[in-house]
Amino acid sequence: MRLMQFQIDDIIKTALNEDINYIDVTTDYLVDDDAVATARYVAKDYGILCGIDIALRVFTLLDDSARFEVYIRDGEQVKKGDIIARITCHTRALLKGERTALNLIQHLSGVATATNKCVRLVEGTKASIADTRKTLPGLRALQKYAVTVGGGKNHRYNLSDCAMLKDTHLDAYGSMSGAVNALREKMGHTVKIEVEVANLEELNEALSLGVEIIMLDNMSCEDMAKAVEITAGRARLEASGNVTAETIRSIAETGVDIISLGALTHSVKAFDISMKIDK
Repeated sequence: MRLMQFQIDDIIKTALNEDINYIDVTTDYLVDDDAVATARYVAKDYGILCGIDIALRVFTLLDDSARFEVYIRDGEQVKKGDIIARITCHTRALLKGERTALNLIQHLSGVATATNKCVRLVEGTKASIADTRKTLPGLRALQKYAVTVGGGKNHRYNLSDCAMLKDTHLDAYGSMSGAVNALREKMGHTVKIEVEVANLEELNEALSLGVEIIMLDNMSCEDMAKAVEITAGRARLEASGNVTAETIRSIAETGVDIISLGALTHSVKAFDISMKIDK
């Protein structure tokens, strides 16, 4: 996944605007306007780095004379004590941008690290790791980028990407066959249909309708293995619901194609990185 610069800049400007408003009382009253300093980003944990260029962009937007030395890039492993980058710019910009930049790189590195852990847990199986739409408002582009940096894949980006019939859609419309047929009458030929099923009976109905993707919602590993056997490659199978580090390997070994986890974006632990000013 590639990010557009305007997307990054819009997110950063929104964050800076809510953090600074019109003045940084501490920095603007204490630090001379022409003072310059150098700071370093230091890792305090082990994982996958993500968001270094996004974090550094914060300082460029505050000070167009900012200069950087980057030692570790997105997607690379980082260990406790590693110096990730050095930043030289006006001290006011360094202090004003510190929290916004750290919030972004810590969160995105947390997403990438969590994703990479899941990817490694399913190595040797056919299953790929995917995110969901359970993202933080306004940060979807960055979070989905971080998933790809960690080795995962993106599920649909938004509601326009795929026709996905979940239990609520089916309950609202009345029947799976009716909903699928109604969609096919109206949607374009390039759009795929995914249907959520809760048991093998619903799986067989979805298969009879020829849908491209079937989500196995909260099924046992035993039932998922049976679903793989019944499907026999006629549709892609996605496992979802209550996936944990303890269960993900067993799920992958059932033979499903995709394992999707909302936890990669909605409840991930921030990766610990600190900014230290060189004295």
